[in-house]
Amino acid sequence: MAIKFKAVQRAQPGVAGGGEKKYYASPVMNGEWDIDKLTKLIEKICTVSGADIRAVLYALVDVSNDGLEDGTIIRLGDLGSIRVTFSSEGRATAEEVDAASIKKSGIIFVPGQRIKKTLENVKFVKAN
Repeated sequence: MAIKFKAVQRAQPGVAGGGEKKYYASPVMNGEWDIDKLTKLIEKICTVSGADIRAVLYALVDVSNDGLEDGTIIRLGDLGSIRVTFSSEGRATAEEVDAASIKKSGIIFVPGQRIKKTLENVKFVKAN
């Protein structure tokens, strides 16, 4: 299989007025898989029922939320890991750094080795 891409024009980041515009490859997504689709696909390759698969996936979200709120890295085997990240304002001294200096938080997903290897073998084709 191949991942399709298209050419997208973008301005230069950080340059007033956009600077020189260039074209970059941008992936073209081929739909999406929701929990129902994932459940049906998993159900086909194992002996676990769809109801049990859904229960585990929803429970995974619940326990992952608990771990992330506690500052824990959630390792999901070959799938990868998720963890909290944030950015903050700089302060002159360590004592001045407090929770109010944190401005933006997010979640980072780091793919596992099997997922990363997928990209080593994938082909890219330009969409029409």
